[in-house]
Amino acid sequence: MAQTYLLLHGGGGAPTMTAFAALLAERTQAEVLAPTHPGFGGTPRPAELTGIRELARYYVAMLDELDLTDVVVVGNSFGGWLAAEIALCGSPRVTGAVIVNGIGAVVDGHPMTDVSGLSAAEIRSFSFHDPSRLPVPPAGSTGPSPDVRALIGYAGPSMADPSLLGRLADVKIPVHVLWGESDRIVDPAYGKAFAAAIPSATFTLLPRTGHLPQVETSEELLAAITSVLDGAQCGGH
Repeated sequence: MAQTYLLLHGGGGAPTMTAFAALLAERTQAEVLAPTHPGFGGTPRPAELTGIRELARYYVAMLDELDLTDVVVVGNSFGGWLAAEIALCGSPRVTGAVIVNGIGAVVDGHPMTDVSGLSAAEIRSFSFHDPSRLPVPPAGSTGPSPDVRALIGYAGPSMADPSLLGRLADVKIPVHVLWGESDRIVDPAYGKAFAAAIPSATFTLLPRTGHLPQVETSEELLAAITSVLDGAQCGGH
């Protein structure tokens, strides 16, 4: 079977992955899955999905149901944390992972920016190398979005798991950690610590981009992902 990419969005919801999913499918001719996490985008969230590890097992079960093999999981932000948890599940169907500006770890001296009290404009300024590249939110939109509430439901108010960094030593598949150099949500030093905790990981800093490279510099992210997979052959054994 052909290689499959499973794209996992972050707290901004599925729309932050839509255009990149189309680009990846067009350029690689691979099957690309870009699901909406249950609870995001107005979708129901089953009661058993109580946290991110349960969500990871949900996706592993989905790969089993679809009988997919040679799956590379690509996750951004919260999706990067989810990609790490999926890698920790040890499914033989998953042969590689790409973590793009992931969150979830606790790194001494490099805390994740607390976005809970920030306005949408402030979050954009922290997330983008060039904040003007993100569309202005609709007029009259106030308070936390349903997607933010769904995010906190999975990730908890701190959006971190103190055990994650230690558990990453158990990841057995090739992992590439990609990080936007201008990310002020989780800085590049945080990303390097994330990568250093994974025995098989490599780390690449992406210039002129922030927390959402798939939105801000999609061509550069695509080149980084495909060159890594071609070079490391993490899509097949």
